[in-house]
Amino acid sequence: MLKKVFGSAVFGVEATTITVEVNVDSGIGYHLVGLPDNAIKESNFRIAAALQNNGYKIPGKKIIINMSPADLRKEGSSYDLTLAIGILVATNQINGDDIDKYLIMGELSLDGNLQPMRGALPIAVKAREEGYKGFILPQQNAKEAAIVDGLEVYGVDNISQVIKFFDVGEPLVQTIINTREEFYKNLDFPEFDFSDVKGQESIKRCMEIAAAGGHNVILIGPPGAGKTMLAKRLPSILPPMTLQEALETTKIHSVVGRVKAHTGLMAQRPFRSPHHTISNVALVGGGSYPQPGEISLSHNGVLFLDELPEFKREVLEVMRQPLEDREVTISRAKFTVTYPSSFMLVASMNPSPGGYFNDPNAPVTSSPAEMQRYLSKISGPLLDRIDIHIEVTPVPFEKLADERKGETSVEIRKRVTAAREIQTERFKESEKVHYNAQMNTKFLRKHCKLDKASMQLLKTAMERLNLSARAYDRILKVSRTIADLEGAESINGAHLSEAIQYRSMDREGWLG
Repeated sequence: MLKKVFGSAVFGVEATTITVEVNVDSGIGYHLVGLPDNAIKESNFRIAAALQNNGYKIPGKKIIINMSPADLRKEGSSYDLTLAIGILVATNQINGDDIDKYLIMGELSLDGNLQPMRGALPIAVKAREEGYKGFILPQQNAKEAAIVDGLEVYGVDNISQVIKFFDVGEPLVQTIINTREEFYKNLDFPEFDFSDVKGQESIKRCMEIAAAGGHNVILIGPPGAGKTMLAKRLPSILPPMTLQEALETTKIHSVVGRVKAHTGLMAQRPFRSPHHTISNVALVGGGSYPQPGEISLSHNGVLFLDELPEFKREVLEVMRQPLEDREVTISRAKFTVTYPSSFMLVASMNPSPGGYFNDPNAPVTSSPAEMQRYLSKISGPLLDRIDIHIEVTPVPFEKLADERKGETSVEIRKRVTAAREIQTERFKESEKVHYNAQMNTKFLRKHCKLDKASMQLLKTAMERLNLSARAYDRILKVSRTIADLEGAESINGAHLSEAIQYRSMDREGWLG
């Protein structure tokens, strides 16, 4: 007897439906074909124990299971439940008249309980697209899948519940989530607030500009100046995620199993801070079976690289293309996957190996040659892609001891959100450009026009600092953001001058 059951495989951030064909014939043997990996090949032991512990068995017959399409590699243990139900229906141990209306996924424990799976959200999206009535999956992933409207989502704890559902019609509890209500309910404020930062008014201004335009920023200063503290508070002033951004972000985190069981939709912008020993693959994604890297997990949020020169040079260089294209493509012989990676890069570094910048009173000093060698670990092309360079100086005692609270993140966020709304209106006809940092040449020409005096100012800066064409574009983008924060229609000399100041590492004699 032949029966078909349906599961799904995730490639990149998209799902592909997998048809599990179970054929039972006379004879003895268990044959699993269709390019399964080792985790799927071992599933027969888990399935046999789970069925036996719930009053069923794999009969002593010839069972052939094909996972179609057969030329697509399947991986992971989430097909256990699909295979087990297929075997039970094909061997007439349970009724399965409606089984083709549901997509079934989940890893089995030996007692029949279900373990959480990866990729529930993209699988649910695909199930709805292909017209399936429902999706049966582990209870821990039910909220994540229930984000998708128009699909019945049933979270189960044990295989016996699924068996009773198909065999005797015992109902399962449907997980229902009002996506919009859930999203806006979880827009609570992050734990870090800019009011905790003493002094550093110029740096706060810089972070506000970066947040308003989505600009990459690098903070340069001695140990203890507050670089990490400022970076951790950047997400608190970014505009709240839109529902579309939340869905995109949740989808990526779902693929790697990072969505928490008690929450469906991610409402907070991600903040990722990998250690400097990270590898190329862990940063940009990839591997034998490609997975998203840190830059994709930072999509719609912040990627913070602390102590930038300590990262391997080749690791930093692989970020150059994703920073420009805002996506990363990983190619293998048989397939290609693309992960979105539209993130804000925030980096911090000491200006020298000793950590102190040209300070004769510092406990550790470095010669200009040592400082040059240290800074040369970061390539010019990578620095070109960072819009704002800012020097962070230590906070004096008087400001540290000041009891007065600084401006809160809520107040700064209002200005940032207002500036972003101007940009949203400006780029409403574009699908790929949403804020100033994403502007291409066409938009730069249209929205960053300069008067004669401003053009002369920019020309002088370009010649004196020996800036590249990419740095020229970055200055114009930052100028446009400064103008948006003021609500100005056009860029003037003051906006341009401030933007040029934020190119610290381009200045001649920066090393002292």
